[in-house]
Amino acid sequence: MPIVRWEPFRDLVTTQDRLNRLFNETMGRYFGDEGARTGAWLPAVDIYETEQNIVLKAELPGVDPKDVEATVHEGTLYLKGERKYEKEVKEESFHHVERAYGSFARSFELPASVDADRVQAEFRDGVLTLTMPKKEEAKAKKIKISPAK
Repeated sequence: MPIVRWEPFRDLVTTQDRLNRLFNETMGRYFGDEGARTGAWLPAVDIYETEQNIVLKAELPGVDPKDVEATVHEGTLYLKGERKYEKEVKEESFHHVERAYGSFARSFELPASVDADRVQAEFRDGVLTLTMPKKEEAKAKKIKISPAK
């Protein structure tokens, strides 16, 4: 029998996802399927820190980079954009729709150590990567330790 790592919140997240889908499907019946397909969505984001930078990666599959905007203002990173509904497919030909479409907006408070003037952005394979360099004074400095005399 293999050992499986227990994650206490996995069932909670799965239940929340099921409730969200149920709610969206139900509301779609009352307000039309278009409303369900174009509901608000939030891209998944990972933020991590290295010695030199703070890095944000946002999953944006199916989003045109021209439809994404990232700004830094007063210590807050704002990320907004839109995944447009595919109009080439006739609405009556859909059998099942789970992908969310429409606008999204997220904001993240940044530490004071981020140099907002040097932020770099790269969009590759549906993933937006924002590299935010730390200010020089915020970087860790090694201290040389001399043996006692």
